[in-house]
Amino acid sequence: MIQVRGIKKSFGSLEVLKGIDLDIEQGKIVSIVGPSGAGKTTLLQIMGTLDKPDCGSVVFSLSGGEGRGEASVDIMKLSDAKRSTFRNKHMGFVFQFHQLLPEFTALENVMMPALIGGTSKREARKRAEELLAFMGLTDRASHKPNELSGGEKQRVAVARALVNKPDVVFADEPSGSLDTHNKEELHRLFFDLRDQMGQTFVIVTHDEQLAALADQKVSMKDGLITESE
Repeated sequence: MIQVRGIKKSFGSLEVLKGIDLDIEQGKIVSIVGPSGAGKTTLLQIMGTLDKPDCGSVVFSLSGGEGRGEASVDIMKLSDAKRSTFRNKHMGFVFQFHQLLPEFTALENVMMPALIGGTSKREARKRAEELLAFMGLTDRASHKPNELSGGEKQRVAVARALVNKPDVVFADEPSGSLDTHNKEELHRLFFDLRDQMGQTFVIVTHDEQLAALADQKVSMKDGLITESE
């Protein structure tokens, strides 16, 4: 579904990515592991169009629906506006710290990407309510982030990432700020979403348990992929 080829990225004289090739299949959980400074987050941000490489390509193969086959899109060749639209429609994001908007309720936070994407308020609300129910958070829908536990905030963040039915969810240390119990619950949620919704995840993590359970484990060191299994 995602084909990464020849991705290089430098910040000044520091070469962070030195030529990355990677294939990610639809409906899989892919973990990216490695020491700090290996280039994991930079690679994730480039795949998610949040940063641009110095060279290389990131190609998404998307189902055209209704027998139209697949369409391939090199996101590096899109204009900034089209890349932003593509990101909203096809990608979801979960970060280490939930990044929920404090002035909005859990339900409103989940609805936000759908409203930005042009979905009607009625449809956005319906989808958000369904996702919060799946997360076991129906009774927390009207609560603001400061009224939620750490685990609840991250589940709301996952629901927000899913509201536009993205092809892939990119997650950067999603359980890094959670205690052991909430971490295990969040990891279980990822696999439930894969099994029940066919959701694809690409997860940067230092959590060895999560990395070992993933369908594909990608190891990085010094800006290179050292192993993919």
